[in-house]
Amino acid sequence: MEIDIIKSSGDRVKFSLEKLRNSLKHSGASHNLVEQIVDKVQDELYEGISTNEIYNRAYALLKKKKSVFASKYKLKKAIYELGPTGFPFERFVGAVLEYSGYTTQIDVIMNGICVNHEIDIVAKKNVQTTIIECKFHGEEGRNCNVKVPLYIHSRYNDVKANWDTKKSKGQILDKGWVATNTRFTTKALQYGKCAGLYLLSWDYPKNEGLKDRIDRLGLYPITVSTLLTKREKQFLLSRDVVLCRQLWKDKFFLDHLGVSTTRKDKILSEIEQLCQNQ
Repeated sequence: MEIDIIKSSGDRVKFSLEKLRNSLKHSGASHNLVEQIVDKVQDELYEGISTNEIYNRAYALLKKKKSVFASKYKLKKAIYELGPTGFPFERFVGAVLEYSGYTTQIDVIMNGICVNHEIDIVAKKNVQTTIIECKFHGEEGRNCNVKVPLYIHSRYNDVKANWDTKKSKGQILDKGWVATNTRFTTKALQYGKCAGLYLLSWDYPKNEGLKDRIDRLGLYPITVSTLLTKREKQFLLSRDVVLCRQLWKDKFFLDHLGVSTTRKDKILSEIEQLCQNQ
């Protein structure tokens, strides 16, 4: 079907049935359900429809069938909902690293040769220490340009220059990371590769992007829930509950919210399904 659709960035692109099909598959929906939704959405397409309208239609159909499918489908939007300060995103990236075998600290002051730097995440595994800077965008359609890795690379070099003079307790300062909830521009990726920075975005590196890590580890942000209200999500984020796994472990937070027993059971059922590793 040759139809132009409008992305959140404002760009016009050709509609891809395969992209819609793949995003629906990631929700865990069966092949038959995926094809039913693809057919319904396809019937309602028109020239110039926005990707947001297509998403909303598919999301509503999934939610009608099973809330956990809709939760997984909305993952990308759920990460945007971690805003607006970006701090919950830092905690979220830190939590993903914790479940990948790192020990982490958030917002650490580290000395450079020239100045001190506030580092978003310091992660340690064995003898390696990694410093990670998080770049959060609250609006869809915005990408990380080359200025971001340029700036972060200069900070990393300043910290490393000081680190190397101290020979810090046998720890090796590994390459710096830049993590974002959006995508990097081509030049940003080119610079990161050349400078030896590790860039982590929604879908980069291939098979190791945020989306892949979240699905593989079952580490969904609390904002994916289709049953919690916006106010309830904000309450949980303010208490540093950023993962569904954390809510599953500390169920008493739902009591603080005054959630009824029936609704609590539904929420916990959804959370349990989301926490199961893929």
